[in-house]
Amino acid sequence: MRWVTWDQAIIAAIVSAVIALVVSRAPSTPRRDFVLALCKEFSLIAVLYTMWRLAMVLPLDQPVGALGRARDINRWQQNFHLPSELSLQHFVMRYDWLARSTNFFYAVVHVPATIAFLVWLFVRHRDSFPRWRNALAMLTAACLVIRYVRVAPPRFLPELGYVDLATRYGLSVYGPVGTGVSDQFAAMPSIHVGWAALVSFGIIGASTSKWRWLFVTHFVFTMFAVSATGNHWWLDGIAAVALLGIALSLDTRIFQRFRRRGSMMNAG
Repeated sequence: MRWVTWDQAIIAAIVSAVIALVVSRAPSTPRRDFVLALCKEFSLIAVLYTMWRLAMVLPLDQPVGALGRARDINRWQQNFHLPSELSLQHFVMRYDWLARSTNFFYAVVHVPATIAFLVWLFVRHRDSFPRWRNALAMLTAACLVIRYVRVAPPRFLPELGYVDLATRYGLSVYGPVGTGVSDQFAAMPSIHVGWAALVSFGIIGASTSKWRWLFVTHFVFTMFAVSATGNHWWLDGIAAVALLGIALSLDTRIFQRFRRRGSMMNAG
């Protein structure tokens, strides 16, 4: 999978900011206001993406302590009687089509789903957009900081019976350690699960459709996929959901207070 590089993203952010500056000088119309808001949000998200990509290329793919922490997590999960990733993986591998589908879901779905969610939210529920955009930024930033504590995913423990599904069935986003688009020793917390929770809960929170509850399946399928492929522990996903809850709480306590204060100043 080919990702947009950090320098391409920062160029896109600058271009979008320039367009926003030019558009801001035009007379206010609904179309002009929409384009202006879109350019501002795109520029901000592109800057955040740039920071994420820069953090991801740091030379952190070192196994020091990662395998030991993975074994500790495995023991903790057993002590708390959490479901076994290994039994889930064995179930998936009974059916070739299920193993391949699970692998595909893990590798392909989570980024397009997050982008589609942000576009949908901006177009259909603009008033809710800042809250979930802020939560996404805070969640991702927290995951990038915590990743400095190295934790190996289950697939790095073949002595426990785990298998790297992507190596067996193809469509790997990683490749050899130190290459690929993602950090292989940053299993804790799971950005996959965090983003999926944001998409599912964001749709449920913003939409008024009676069908909105169906989108919780995206979160459920993602939890299933990250565990069955051997890329994350259950605790990785639980930690990501907890971080999302903290991010939403911070947005309520801090950012919404600033937005209300700004609205009062504008009214005055």
